[in-house]
Amino acid sequence: MVKKIVANVREGIKKSSEIGYHIIVLCLSAGIAMSLPMVATRFLDYWTKVEKEKVSLVTLEIGVAVLLIILMNYIRRSWKDRKLAKMAIDAGFVSFFPHRARRAEDGIRKLRETQGRGRTVMIIGSSGYDTLRDQVGDLSTVLDKCMGANIMLVNPLSQGASARIRAIADPMMSIEKYRTGVKQSIELLKRLKAVGKSVKLKLYSDPPLLKLVILGDYLWMQHYHTDLDIQEMPEYVLRHNANDHGLYTVCYQYFVQRWERTEIPEYDLDTDELVYRDRNCREVRRERFWPEEVPQSIEQGRDIPALMATPLTTMTPPVLEHAMSRSMK
Repeated sequence: MVKKIVANVREGIKKSSEIGYHIIVLCLSAGIAMSLPMVATRFLDYWTKVEKEKVSLVTLEIGVAVLLIILMNYIRRSWKDRKLAKMAIDAGFVSFFPHRARRAEDGIRKLRETQGRGRTVMIIGSSGYDTLRDQVGDLSTVLDKCMGANIMLVNPLSQGASARIRAIADPMMSIEKYRTGVKQSIELLKRLKAVGKSVKLKLYSDPPLLKLVILGDYLWMQHYHTDLDIQEMPEYVLRHNANDHGLYTVCYQYFVQRWERTEIPEYDLDTDELVYRDRNCREVRRERFWPEEVPQSIEQGRDIPALMATPLTTMTPPVLEHAMSRSMK
């Protein structure tokens, strides 16, 4: 009820401001039209005095030249800005936030809520904790209203996760906290699935490159810098256009291609197992996740042979398979 009243008040203020703007423009136009005769008379009187004084005439000419230079520079800059704006529109850019401000956060939250209702949310990120919980424009509220979610996070037991933590070099961040964030994200997804949402989670093993949140025709993107926290990176908002040549299409295809890769296992939210499938999407095997002990080689960042080149149907010795499977995402 309160939200509805606030929305009506805002709509009324918006309409009033538009009406007031038109009234001000009308009054200014009338005032300029009525003052033209008086301005013309004063200008002629001033010109008769100036044309007989060389110093005043030179000063006036210099002033006019400066004004013309400023005007021409403004026109040229406006033309360049208009050209850049057209390029940005064609590329699909809607907004750019170098730093989060209160006003920007409110706009992001409203846009996400309107675009996420009744749709499938697609997310690719790192631990998922900041994306799903901490940010203003909280995606947990969006997930409550969406039909389902396809989410990709970094495998917290992989070398990619350890490399990410070491690269940031933040004393407040550790691999244990990172894994805790992933666990909390998984618990949130379990609750969403329990209420009937179609939720799917996949865990990839390479270091994160892009953070993407796709809601309908809009997409939020941030870049994972090699040694900076994601919160310090700018955020771009892209919109899908009819031409299909914008950056939205590129980022969307990037998500779809990674989502369809069979070497990236799906996390079973019911059994806490990694599900591996073949190219025909048939289940090949399952592996228990969250083991009590993590291989020492992963903790120390040493290389472990990957299963990427090994067919999924090939049988491996149990001990070797147990150690190698934890390096997979």
